[in-house]
Amino acid sequence: MNYTQEPRHEPRRDRDEEGRARNARPRDGLGRPLPYGTPGVARQPEGVVRTPAQSLAEAQRLLDAGMPFHAHEVLEDAWKAAPEAERELWRGLAQLAVGLTHAARGNAVGGAALLDRGTAAIRPYADTAPYGIDIGGLLSWAGELTGRLTAPGAVSAAKAAPRLRTAEGAAGNRPAGEG
Repeated sequence: MNYTQEPRHEPRRDRDEEGRARNARPRDGLGRPLPYGTPGVARQPEGVVRTPAQSLAEAQRLLDAGMPFHAHEVLEDAWKAAPEAERELWRGLAQLAVGLTHAARGNAVGGAALLDRGTAAIRPYADTAPYGIDIGGLLSWAGELTGRLTAPGAVSAAKAAPRLRTAEGAAGNRPAGEG
Protein backbone atom coordinates (compact mmCIF):
# COMPACT_ATOMS: atom_id res chain seq x y z
CA MET A 1 0.00 0.00 0.00
CA ASN A 2 1.24 3.41 -0.87
CA TYR A 3 0.38 6.06 1.63
CA THR A 4 0.60 9.62 0.46
CA GLN A 5 -0.02 12.56 2.59
CA GLU A 6 -1.18 15.94 1.49
CA PRO A 7 1.38 18.56 2.36
CA ARG A 8 0.41 20.42 5.51
CA HIS A 9 0.21 24.12 5.22
CA GLU A 10 0.93 25.61 8.58
CA PRO A 11 -0.68 28.96 9.19
CA ARG A 12 1.77 31.80 9.14
CA ARG A 13 2.88 32.90 12.56
CA ASP A 14 1.97 36.35 13.72
CA ARG A 15 5.01 38.63 13.72
CA ASP A 16 5.77 42.02 15.20
CA GLU A 17 7.41 44.90 13.34
CA GLU A 18 10.88 43.40 13.95
CA GLY A 19 9.81 40.00 12.63
CA ARG A 20 9.70 38.29 16.05
CA ALA A 21 6.94 35.73 16.57
CA ARG A 22 4.04 37.31 18.47
CA ASN A 23 0.60 35.91 19.00
CA ALA A 24 -1.82 38.54 17.73
CA ARG A 25 -4.97 36.65 18.73
CA PRO A 26 -7.30 38.69 20.88
CA ARG A 27 -7.32 37.81 24.58
CA ASP A 28 -9.93 37.88 27.30
CA GLY A 29 -9.45 39.63 30.64
CA LEU A 30 -7.55 36.63 32.02
CA GLY A 31 -5.22 36.45 29.03
CA ARG A 32 -6.86 33.43 27.37
CA PRO A 33 -6.68 33.49 23.58
CA LEU A 34 -9.92 34.12 21.75
CA PRO A 35 -10.69 33.27 18.10
CA TYR A 36 -9.36 35.73 15.55
CA GLY A 37 -11.92 38.43 14.85
CA THR A 38 -13.44 38.26 18.34
CA PRO A 39 -13.26 41.48 20.33
CA GLY A 40 -10.85 41.10 23.20
CA VAL A 41 -9.21 43.10 25.94
CA ALA A 42 -6.38 45.41 24.93
CA ARG A 43 -3.01 43.82 25.64
CA GLN A 44 -0.33 45.47 27.68
CA PRO A 45 2.44 46.82 25.49
CA GLU A 46 5.71 44.95 26.04
CA GLY A 47 9.00 46.52 27.00
CA VAL A 48 7.58 49.63 28.62
CA VAL A 49 10.14 51.22 30.92
CA ARG A 50 8.52 52.43 34.13
CA THR A 51 9.83 53.42 37.51
CA PRO A 52 9.21 50.83 40.24
CA ALA A 53 6.44 53.06 41.64
CA GLN A 54 4.80 53.29 38.21
CA SER A 55 5.09 49.53 37.70
CA LEU A 56 3.49 48.82 41.06
CA ALA A 57 0.70 51.36 40.51
CA GLU A 58 -0.13 50.00 37.05
CA ALA A 59 0.03 46.38 38.21
CA GLN A 60 -2.26 47.22 41.16
CA ARG A 61 -4.73 48.96 38.85
CA LEU A 62 -4.86 45.87 36.64
CA LEU A 63 -5.17 43.49 39.59
CA ASP A 64 -8.04 45.54 41.00
CA ALA A 65 -9.74 45.41 37.58
CA GLY A 66 -9.56 41.59 37.64
CA MET A 67 -6.79 41.41 35.04
CA PRO A 68 -3.91 39.58 36.75
CA PHE A 69 -2.50 38.29 33.44
CA HIS A 70 -2.06 41.88 32.29
CA ALA A 71 -0.58 42.84 35.67
CA HIS A 72 1.93 40.02 35.24
CA GLU A 73 3.03 41.57 31.92
CA VAL A 74 3.72 44.90 33.68
CA LEU A 75 5.65 43.13 36.45
CA GLU A 76 7.56 41.09 33.87
CA ASP A 77 8.75 44.31 32.21
CA ALA A 78 9.92 45.53 35.63
CA TRP A 79 11.71 42.21 36.18
CA LYS A 80 13.54 42.48 32.86
CA ALA A 81 14.57 46.10 33.55
CA ALA A 82 15.46 45.67 37.23
CA PRO A 83 18.99 45.70 38.60
CA GLU A 84 20.34 42.25 39.40
CA ALA A 85 19.68 42.64 43.15
CA GLU A 86 15.94 43.10 42.49
CA ARG A 87 15.24 40.65 39.69
CA GLU A 88 14.00 37.86 41.94
CA LEU A 89 11.64 40.30 43.65
CA TRP A 90 10.01 41.37 40.38
CA ARG A 91 10.02 37.81 39.04
CA GLY A 92 8.26 36.67 42.20
CA LEU A 93 5.65 39.42 41.93
CA ALA A 94 5.00 38.42 38.29
CA GLN A 95 4.65 34.78 39.38
CA LEU A 96 2.11 35.74 42.05
CA ALA A 97 0.06 37.53 39.38
CA VAL A 98 0.23 34.46 37.12
CA GLY A 99 -0.76 32.29 40.08
CA LEU A 100 -3.86 34.43 40.53
CA THR A 101 -4.48 34.16 36.77
CA HIS A 102 -4.46 30.37 36.96
CA ALA A 103 -6.67 30.39 40.06
CA ALA A 104 -9.18 32.65 38.29
CA ARG A 105 -9.18 30.30 35.29
CA GLY A 106 -9.98 27.38 37.59
CA ASN A 107 -6.53 25.79 37.32
CA ALA A 108 -5.86 25.03 40.99
CA VAL A 109 -2.69 23.00 40.39
CA GLY A 110 -1.08 25.67 38.20
CA GLY A 111 -2.24 28.43 40.53
CA ALA A 112 -0.75 26.78 43.61
CA ALA A 113 2.55 26.04 41.83
CA LEU A 114 2.98 29.65 40.69
CA LEU A 115 1.94 31.07 44.06
CA ASP A 116 4.53 28.80 45.74
CA ARG A 117 7.27 29.90 43.32
CA GLY A 118 6.34 33.53 43.74
CA THR A 119 6.40 33.40 47.53
CA ALA A 120 9.78 31.64 47.48
CA ALA A 121 11.15 34.41 45.25
CA ILE A 122 9.87 37.36 47.33
CA ARG A 123 10.43 35.91 50.82
CA PRO A 124 14.12 37.03 50.99
CA TYR A 125 12.96 40.67 50.63
CA ALA A 126 10.65 40.55 53.67
CA ASP A 127 13.05 42.47 55.94
CA THR A 128 13.71 45.28 53.47
CA ALA A 129 10.25 45.79 51.91
CA PRO A 130 11.63 47.59 48.86
CA TYR A 131 9.43 50.29 47.33
CA GLY A 132 6.92 49.82 50.13
CA ILE A 133 5.97 46.39 48.82
CA ASP A 134 4.00 44.54 51.48
CA ILE A 135 6.03 41.33 51.35
CA GLY A 136 4.50 39.96 54.56
CA GLY A 137 1.00 40.73 53.34
CA LEU A 138 1.68 39.11 49.97
CA LEU A 139 3.08 35.99 51.65
CA SER A 140 -0.06 35.73 53.80
CA TRP A 141 -2.33 36.43 50.81
CA ALA A 142 -0.63 33.74 48.69
CA GLY A 143 -0.87 31.18 51.49
CA GLU A 144 -4.57 31.93 52.00
CA LEU A 145 -5.32 31.79 48.26
CA THR A 146 -3.44 28.51 47.91
CA GLY A 147 -5.59 27.09 50.70
CA ARG A 148 -8.76 28.23 48.92
CA LEU A 149 -7.72 26.42 45.73
CA THR A 150 -8.69 23.08 47.24
CA ALA A 151 -12.36 24.02 46.69
CA PRO A 152 -13.77 23.35 43.22
CA GLY A 153 -14.14 26.19 40.71
CA ALA A 154 -12.38 29.41 39.96
CA VAL A 155 -11.83 32.39 42.21
CA SER A 156 -12.77 35.94 41.27
CA ALA A 157 -9.59 37.67 40.15
CA ALA A 158 -10.82 41.11 41.21
CA LYS A 159 -12.12 39.96 44.59
CA ALA A 160 -8.97 37.94 45.30
CA ALA A 161 -6.54 40.66 44.17
CA PRO A 162 -3.77 41.39 46.69
CA ARG A 163 -2.48 44.75 47.85
CA LEU A 164 1.05 45.08 46.49
CA ARG A 165 2.09 47.91 48.78
CA THR A 166 1.40 48.98 52.31
CA ALA A 167 -0.54 52.23 52.70
CA GLU A 168 2.50 54.01 54.06
CA GLY A 169 4.77 52.18 51.63
CA ALA A 170 2.94 53.53 48.61
CA ALA A 171 4.86 56.75 49.14
CA GLY A 172 8.17 54.90 49.55
CA ASN A 173 10.64 54.40 46.74
CA ARG A 174 13.50 52.52 48.38
CA PRO A 175 15.34 49.92 46.30
CA ALA A 176 16.08 46.45 47.62
CA GLY A 177 18.93 46.36 50.10
CA GLU A 178 18.52 49.97 51.19
CA GLY A 179 16.80 50.08 54.50
